[in-house]
Amino acid sequence: MPRQQKPWISLGQQLELLTDRGMTIDEPEIARSYLEKLGYYRLSGYWYPFRKISTHFNQELDIPIRYDEFINGSHFRDIVDLYIFDKRLRLHALDALERIEMAVRVDIAHLLGEIDCYAHENPKCLHGRFSKQAKKKGPAKGKTEHQVWLEKYERAIWRARREPFIEHYKKNYEGIPIWVAIEVWDFGMMSMLYSGMKVQHQDKIAEKYGAPSGHDFSKWLRSLNFIRNVCAHHSRLWNINVLERAPVPHYEHWQKINNSRPFFYFCLMQKLLAVISPNSTWNKRFDTIVESFPEPENNAIKISEFGVVDNWESWPVWGLK
Repeated sequence: MPRQQKPWISLGQQLELLTDRGMTIDEPEIARSYLEKLGYYRLSGYWYPFRKISTHFNQELDIPIRYDEFINGSHFRDIVDLYIFDKRLRLHALDALERIEMAVRVDIAHLLGEIDCYAHENPKCLHGRFSKQAKKKGPAKGKTEHQVWLEKYERAIWRARREPFIEHYKKNYEGIPIWVAIEVWDFGMMSMLYSGMKVQHQDKIAEKYGAPSGHDFSKWLRSLNFIRNVCAHHSRLWNINVLERAPVPHYEHWQKINNSRPFFYFCLMQKLLAVISPNSTWNKRFDTIVESFPEPENNAIKISEFGVVDNWESWPVWGLK
């Protein structure tokens, strides 16, 4: 039987509840302001690690059960500091992902456009598994991956129908060439089409970025799209369990990294940016953000939950030492 829904409570009652559960509210008016602007539920994801741990496990999730009460020494300001750290992390990721998205879109358009200016719509220009093999189950049963992609593409074109460049090509040409079409793709569409390219074409782009193979690079893009979606929806990033996991390449030091943690994907971003923007200071700014990780007096959170490992700054990919 579903449990009765929790009742609505005022901002003042939210502060009282937190206090009753053992959190120190250092500056009530500032705390109230954060609850008003961000919401109790969003902030609860940041104070979750500060809750006391039971000796019992949640069997379904295989994680320890958390009590509602907070660990001694938990301060609301620590929650705010963690939220600000996470926000800086998200914005920094988006800075890199925008440049990666733009660059790889152009790579795809330049390579496929030489073969056919409408290659994105031409099944013959793509891998047979993507353009010919119909799905056997799910909502898209009976359709190929390419047909599913084209449906997303057509919706993107429709949303951009009033853009001057779309109106121009629709009025004056038979269709929209791939080097123009990329302007309406999002990261997910770009990643999906890359995964549908022929192996030799995938490999050519992957080689530019030092990826082991086109197959691996496809998984990199898929994982980075996952990270992008987390950031774009303002979700918690710093200790998220990454569901779309890319394989860890056999580069120097990299086997130490856990690909279920976000840090690995920041390493991938840096590797790609070293090719796209070799003079960028993104790596140094990332180091500054990591240094700003809050350190509460009760040690409820640790930077290792982000996935950072010892001496990462000395790795060649980061170029910091």
